[in-house]
Amino acid sequence: MITGITMPANKPPAPKTPTVNSDMAASRLPSPRRAIRIALAIALAATAFDFAMSAPDSPQEQVLAAERAFAKSMADRSLTAFSQYVAEEAIFFTGAVPFRGKPEVIAGWSRFFEGQAAPFSWEPDRVEVLQSGTLALSTGLVRDSSGKVIGRFNSIWRKEAAGVWRVVFDKGSPPEPGDK
Repeated sequence: MITGITMPANKPPAPKTPTVNSDMAASRLPSPRRAIRIALAIALAATAFDFAMSAPDSPQEQVLAAERAFAKSMADRSLTAFSQYVAEEAIFFTGAVPFRGKPEVIAGWSRFFEGQAAPFSWEPDRVEVLQSGTLALSTGLVRDSSGKVIGRFNSIWRKEAAGVWRVVFDKGSPPEPGDK
């Protein structure tokens, strides 16, 4: 037996704490090329999301909005606004002889814009668009100044540019059974 020497007690080894050196930290960062790809992917996803959220309305919604704005031009008594929705080669059936071409339509309809109150109003209740997205039919009730149903309008719209629709044909008809 040896005396005078103390032996350390049996202790479990202390856990090792990892040390981070600059080589290890650099190896965990993406390469510059990969970082660019990640940033581009995020930007592309954000752009696609923004585009989807701000995508133009469907053609049917565009025509519905155009028809409502067209009708509002009458309520607002603005022949200038009205004329913006009339195609250059439009034909409007108003009376026995149709008005042909935008200048004739505007001249013929100007009488409806005289005075402070609109003589009639209209509101679309149906819009149908060709599958090609280039022509559409809008129809709805026409009311006199007291609100009584006096007819139904039927307008054919043509897409002239992205989101721009103009009336090429317009013809009124008697109210349908059940129109109120």
